[in-house]
Amino acid sequence: MTPPVHDAVVACARDSYSQLLSFVASRAGGDLSSAEDALSEAFLAALQRWPEEGVPDRPDAWLLTIARRRLIDLQRRENTRVKSTDMLLHALSQAEAALDEGHDFNDDRLKLLFVCGHPAIDVSARTPLMLQTVLGMKAERIASAFLVPPVAMSQRLVRAKAKIHAAGIPFQIPRAEEWPERLAFVLDAIYVAFNAGWETAAPEAPGHEGLVSEAIYLARALIQLVPDAPEALGLLSLMLHVHARQAARFGADGCFIPLTRQDPSLWSPDLIAEAEQRLREAAAFAHPGRFQLEAAIQSVHAQRAVSGRIHWPMIEGFYRVLRSHTNAIGARIGHALAIAQVRDASEAMAELDALPESQVQCHQPYWVARGHLLRQLGDMAKSREAYQRAIGLTEDPSVRDFLVGTMKG
Repeated sequence: MTPPVHDAVVACARDSYSQLLSFVASRAGGDLSSAEDALSEAFLAALQRWPEEGVPDRPDAWLLTIARRRLIDLQRRENTRVKSTDMLLHALSQAEAALDEGHDFNDDRLKLLFVCGHPAIDVSARTPLMLQTVLGMKAERIASAFLVPPVAMSQRLVRAKAKIHAAGIPFQIPRAEEWPERLAFVLDAIYVAFNAGWETAAPEAPGHEGLVSEAIYLARALIQLVPDAPEALGLLSLMLHVHARQAARFGADGCFIPLTRQDPSLWSPDLIAEAEQRLREAAAFAHPGRFQLEAAIQSVHAQRAVSGRIHWPMIEGFYRVLRSHTNAIGARIGHALAIAQVRDASEAMAELDALPESQVQCHQPYWVARGHLLRQLGDMAKSREAYQRAIGLTEDPSVRDFLVGTMKG
């Protein structure tokens, strides 16, 4: 396959898949599995035919047509007429008609997020299901983010999709009284997607900009839907603060630069200003939560652009409060590193040692933090062991090179 054709298929999958899926599934009785199968068949056909036929002028319309034809062929072969299949065919026809008339698709991704957060779906599957269906993340990548085996995650996702179809969960934004429980899972999914894109490190890496921009887009759309949700505002503030530093993450030679060593003059003042405004709007509700506190920590880091220093006591204080809202591994590791800055490395190591071994064995940030603290404590042999473990868990070459240099330095 020629690179331009391959890039066209990848771009279409990145830019259109989740929107096509949510549009079709919303009009097919919430039959996610069948909608996924139909669109997957269409993308497979694109990979096979576009190299010879060329990329069509309207790739989305081509994909929808192929998906509909494949379903019709399936019906004929099996000589059956199933209600859900008829609904799916009708949904595909509606999507084609919308494109033929020059209309944009209704963006039903927020609806799909809330469908995936329905109370009938197992709690452990809600956020992963959102990540797969709305944001297009692979089961293996989702499993890594949640520190569970890929096979277990795949089984969990299959069961969740079957539950949506069997229970006839309505494809709609929930009533106001149903917001609190579902919103928490939606926010988690958006944040995990953002991190997955951000941790791809280099902006030119496949999937980086797609997930980062989609997460920010969905957070903005969510705020339009629920402007009085302080945690949604806090999440957007957090992501904007982090995204503001994109230009400072790599040197001219392509080397990775960690936050505390970045040149703040390269940070985006516009994104920082917007992040600060969103955080002020959230604070006005006087109902602090996890994402607002994480945004506040990033806000303190952003002040280095003005003051030239990092106020570690303030960061440690925010982490202390954050720990009362979440027991997440990331928050505990961040708190340990802040403790090392404010008090001593021994106390920080005690925090790391208290983390469950089962959750940190394959968690790269834990081993980076451990290597850093052991070096501060003067245990160079164990520090190198920790860094070697972190290097083995690091996929991005630029980050791996940075850790190798740190270990040897």
